[in-house]
Amino acid sequence: MNFEIIGNIQEIETIAVGGRIRDIMRLRKQYGYGHWRKLKGIATVRLADGRIGMAEVHWYEAHGIGKRKFKIKRFLD
Repeated sequence: MNFEIIGNIQEIETIAVGGRIRDIMRLRKQYGYGHWRKLKGIATVRLADGRIGMAEVHWYEAHGIGKRKFKIKRFLD
């Protein structure tokens, strides 16, 4: 699903860190070693068809690498 995050992500929570992430080996192979964390938060998103709404988004993040692999888990409105 193609989407764009509009504005800031709010209510950010850490879900998993390091070895607790299921896809840690894929992340390291694709983006490199780092202190990987899986996070979730609430953001306003614009979908490919132009619709705008609030959604819970999940992503991976590592220091020096940045935010990667955003996905929408559920819509809130």
